[in-house]
Amino acid sequence: MDLQNKVAIITGASGGIGEAVAKELDAAGMSLVLTARSLDKLEHLASNLRDAKIIAGEITDPELPQKLVDFAIQTFGDLNVVFNNAGMMTVGPIESIDIEAICQMVRINVESAYRMAYTALKYFKKSGNGFLINTSSIAGLKTVPQIGAYCGTKFAIEAFTDSLRLELAGTDIRVASIAPGTVDTGLYDHWSEENKKFIYSGGVLQSPDIARCVRFILEQPGNVLIPRLLVVPAAEPV
Repeated sequence: MDLQNKVAIITGASGGIGEAVAKELDAAGMSLVLTARSLDKLEHLASNLRDAKIIAGEITDPELPQKLVDFAIQTFGDLNVVFNNAGMMTVGPIESIDIEAICQMVRINVESAYRMAYTALKYFKKSGNGFLINTSSIAGLKTVPQIGAYCGTKFAIEAFTDSLRLELAGTDIRVASIAPGTVDTGLYDHWSEENKKFIYSGGVLQSPDIARCVRFILEQPGNVLIPRLLVVPAAEPV
């Protein structure tokens, strides 16, 4: 895909991977609709981009996906890419983990991702083309003690993504996932020192590393699809 003058929605755009992807796609010439909870962070990011508009909101709001799609079309005249990136991580041992926090994670990582994906894909079906990229994780391919619930949400994203890919095979609608290993986004700040030592033992990637890979997926020629791109630090022990 030639990204120049194309339009993308990015969820979870106020920091980390979402922010880095916004900067990368802006550099590629795309117009952007950015969403996250923090209005201040979105405004700051958009002010440093060429052509970005923002809608602050809770990704768990069932009305937000349609609002984003409608806004992109009304503002830029089209929608070509959705980077379905909003997510959170709750981890801990069985005896102390907060089940309510787990269920909120499921709503954000799975339910909200499903709502955004189906809403975008309905538009792509009408327009005849489009590209959906879901943010997965190495935790969607492997399991680790004490992060079982998080792994479950990312295994769900992997299955969901691949099923959509099969359903849309032979059309001009593409579906893929990006599966990062350890990335320095602040996601692990609340982890115990013992768990941090393990997760950082193979080094760490930066958000721009993932952003370059997202752009790489998008810029493949029409006869090529990378359905999943696993990106890890070179010494990742998992």
